[in-house]
Amino acid sequence: MPETEEYVARIDGTCGKEEDVIVTFKYDKKDEATRKILSKAKTEKSIARIVFELTFKNVSFRLYGSGKAIFRGLRNKEELNTILAELLS
Repeated sequence: MPETEEYVARIDGTCGKEEDVIVTFKYDKKDEATRKILSKAKTEKSIARIVFELTFKNVSFRLYGSGKAIFRGLRNKEELNTILAELLS
């Protein structure tokens, strides 16, 4: 998954019911990653254009201007990788 490796610095947390996964984007790529994600995901709510509540393919997540995203309720790491690849392509 070259798309995700280009943008993602670190993934913290475990996938599974009721578990959140924190994705940290590389500092020099965070603005580009944010633009790509915002262009593909549906914005449910935005707080001062710094924090975004988003959905993409029935996955709810929060994106921060600082370069982090918190994904909720993912079943496994493969689902996370698929979602990230689609959002960042």
